[in-house]
Amino acid sequence: MASEFKKMIFWRAVVAEFFAMSLFIFISIGSALGFQFPVTANKTTTPIQDNVKVSLAFGVAIATMAQSVGHISGAHLNPAVTLGLLLSCQISIFRAVMYIIAQCLGAVVGTAILSGVTSSLEKNSLGLNELAEGINSGQGLGIEIIATLQLVLCVLATTDRRRNDVSGSAPLAIGLSVALGHLLAIDYTGCGINPARSFGSAVVSNNFVDHWIFWVGPLIGGASAALIYDFILAPRTSDVVDRMKVWTSGQVEEYDLDADDSRVEMKPK
Repeated sequence: MASEFKKMIFWRAVVAEFFAMSLFIFISIGSALGFQFPVTANKTTTPIQDNVKVSLAFGVAIATMAQSVGHISGAHLNPAVTLGLLLSCQISIFRAVMYIIAQCLGAVVGTAILSGVTSSLEKNSLGLNELAEGINSGQGLGIEIIATLQLVLCVLATTDRRRNDVSGSAPLAIGLSVALGHLLAIDYTGCGINPARSFGSAVVSNNFVDHWIFWVGPLIGGASAALIYDFILAPRTSDVVDRMKVWTSGQVEEYDLDADDSRVEMKPK
């Protein structure tokens, strides 16, 4: 932990998570709120949300941010992804905590700025996640777990250094996974596969009804993805105890994509 704390490159990574998260929130949630503004020229007075548009906006936004800051922080931009990489022994506990704090603060700032831009919108929910009518907390929790599990599984697979068959763009693959999660979950929960994104909306709108679902579900999904990938689908050859040393040292040879600061980049080997 001490070695990371003293490195400027580590703090740049934390700032990158904050900055990229703020942009991601503003762009993605802004696209979801845009459907509520009537377009006079088209005589649109009762617009209907386009789930495909919103899903693609979230997916493309995360892919763009991953491409922009992936070489700096790894572009986790999601506490569930950070937890998955932590349990996969790819980052230290200190880095994980600082990333999650930066992500949550970035989400609050991005949502607050968007709140000012859309202040004229009546009943502005700011993208608040909530259970759809007829969906109970258990069902909503299950949806969030599955949607997040496939996302973190995609992140782990596309950033696995042992693979030499990965072609194309890892950020794009992860972005499509985010879009897929939204296509699945929007109609049930509003899609809360990113706890920080849900936290930002809840804080700014001061509404925490059923908010626990949008932390517990994604974190269970992220943790499950890490355990399934590392111990069932693609078991690691190194000893678990040795791998766990990265939690305190921040470096481990098998996972370290950058010997200087142990970044996990969103790109294939």
